[in-house]
Amino acid sequence: MDDRRRVILITDGDDYARRSVEFIAKEVGGRCITSSHGNPSALDGPVLVKLIKKAPHDPVFVMFDDSGFVGEGAGEKALKYVASHKDIEVLGIIAVAAKTRQAEWTRVNISIDRDGVLTPYGVDKYGLPEMDMGRVYGDTVYCLDELNVPIIVGIGDIGKMAKKDHYENGSPITRKAVDLILERSGFRDREQNEK
Repeated sequence: MDDRRRVILITDGDDYARRSVEFIAKEVGGRCITSSHGNPSALDGPVLVKLIKKAPHDPVFVMFDDSGFVGEGAGEKALKYVASHKDIEVLGIIAVAAKTRQAEWTRVNISIDRDGVLTPYGVDKYGLPEMDMGRVYGDTVYCLDELNVPIIVGIGDIGKMAKKDHYENGSPITRKAVDLILERSGFRDREQNEK
């Protein structure tokens, strides 16, 4: 029996992201670790793993944010710890673009632009397609290439993107990224089989 907790990691933790992620977690029957929000992240990996284990349902949504810190900041250290923990199964990561161009980027399997269109190109923080194929620039994405996860989805700034992802509208771009992760990771199939 696999007792690992199934999580979705999000590389953004400001108030807009928190509202959107809380809303979507509820919509899909999961749980959001609200205390993981912060700009920058305040909780370290061991604390986050304890909170994930206490969550009543999977998938568990966890936010990480380096607040523009160049290199490996607190958010990325915590993210790496959680992602590599033996009791955690990462279903996927939402890599959130930022305005940084400080050589902080990650490969993504796919991106979703602010109109909800899937694209092999990266997107910027406004959700507009970039010229780079499969690459997103952000401030909490430095370590993602080191992780072995089923899928990394690039999107613009959660809850924003010229209001196209606002939580009052149901954060449709972030929701699409979550749905893609739940589908591609096999989570939905397993959930059906367990019922």
